[in-house]
Amino acid sequence: MSAFRSAAMAAVLLGTGSAAIADDHSATLQIDYGPRPMFLIEKMTDSPLKQKLLSCEGQTPARSAFSIGHRGAPLMFPEHTVEANVAAARMGAGILECDVTFTADKELVCRHAQNDLHTTTNIVASDLAEKCTTPFSPASGDQPASAECRASDLTLAEFKTLTPKMDAANRTATTAEEYLDGTAGWRTDLYSDGATLMTHAESIALFDSLGADFTPELKSPSVEMPFDGFSQADYAQKLVDEYKAAGIDPSRVWLQSFNYENVLYWVENEPEFGAQAVFLDAQYDNEGFDHMDPETWAFSMQEVADAGVNYLAPPMWMLVTIEDGEIVESAYAKAAKEAGLKLITWTLERSGPLASGGGWYFQSVADVTDNDGVYYEMLDALAQDVGVVGVFSDWPATVTYYANCMGL
Repeated sequence: MSAFRSAAMAAVLLGTGSAAIADDHSATLQIDYGPRPMFLIEKMTDSPLKQKLLSCEGQTPARSAFSIGHRGAPLMFPEHTVEANVAAARMGAGILECDVTFTADKELVCRHAQNDLHTTTNIVASDLAEKCTTPFSPASGDQPASAECRASDLTLAEFKTLTPKMDAANRTATTAEEYLDGTAGWRTDLYSDGATLMTHAESIALFDSLGADFTPELKSPSVEMPFDGFSQADYAQKLVDEYKAAGIDPSRVWLQSFNYENVLYWVENEPEFGAQAVFLDAQYDNEGFDHMDPETWAFSMQEVADAGVNYLAPPMWMLVTIEDGEIVESAYAKAAKEAGLKLITWTLERSGPLASGGGWYFQSVADVTDNDGVYYEMLDALAQDVGVVGVFSDWPATVTYYANCMGL
């Protein structure tokens, strides 16, 4: 382990705070693509794009803000851990993400959801199992195994005793230990040993020490708000306050939320941070939504822009469609750009092998998604046709390689 990583991790593990980790900010981080980008490029159907990407094989890897680590590098590392984010930074991710929720004592921690501890940690097989909102229940007959464990079920001190794991659960389990063993075959548990949970404040210190910028997402609580006097506005403000306390320039922070009211709160009350606040669009859940038909959309793009929101972030499939067998920009993407909105999208490398259409993230281009090389065809369409300014990925090296090759 390098002296740089040892110092950064020790500061997090020992709770020495932002200043100690920030001391390593000037340390040199070695950027390395690893084998996956070339593996994907070699899977591509021959084309000018493939030849261009092949021509960049000998390029010097460099950090890119176009490459965003989605929860770190959770294709192979437990999400929202020190190790996942160090890996993402080593793959050149210029921006790293901490999804933010809160504990019973209202401390901010990095978790994808307030109620995901039963699939992302060992809690159901730990001494804290009985504190879960819904303790583990084994599979029986037609009923799958289940549990619901929330960060808000625990104090911060209790949360920090948990062991993180790959996000998965075995729904056929009859024991808590079996329930924890559900990692998909195209992921791995090889890098789970010794993984380290983070508070939001610790993530700020770590990301800063790695030379990366920040995109925290304020998650919707599973508990009713206000929570013990902690209002939604308090929650949104506390997120910003932790960047202020760490002395982070607002220009390095892209606050995110699916809750439009959170985004407007930042725009109105913290304008320096609000200028880069990102509205995550989940209207795909609305009945009848069609990304090619404005009549089905939940809001006007111009109204969002006029409210002072500058960044919009839908899933990848909403930004593209198929024309003459090629991936091109969708009506949704065109409308967003016409309103002056900058686009960020999610999530590359979250679909596993693409031979059978790519699943949810590739649904609008499933007809041309038949091999893993389509990861780069999708990425190229998003960058060149749609014009996105950043792409979240579960394995940032894929995006970093492309960004370096194309000069993004």
